[in-house]
Amino acid sequence: MPQLDTSTWLITIFSMILTLLIVFQLKVSKFNYPLSPTLKDINKYSHTNPWETKWTKIYLPLSLPQQL
Repeated sequence: MPQLDTSTWLITIFSMILTLLIVFQLKVSKFNYPLSPTLKDINKYSHTNPWETKWTKIYLPLSLPQQL
């Protein structure tokens, strides 16, 4: 039964890692970052949900009175 030749595995793995690093660096270098990030005003957005103006209560099945 022939032996598996593993002599080229090391150079193959190193060349794959190097290629991945180069591709990753090229993709990151082409990404456009914003120059001056600004904060969003949270108060600008107003929600008009009916449950925001009144109290709500969540009833769990175990907290309901037992029905006989």
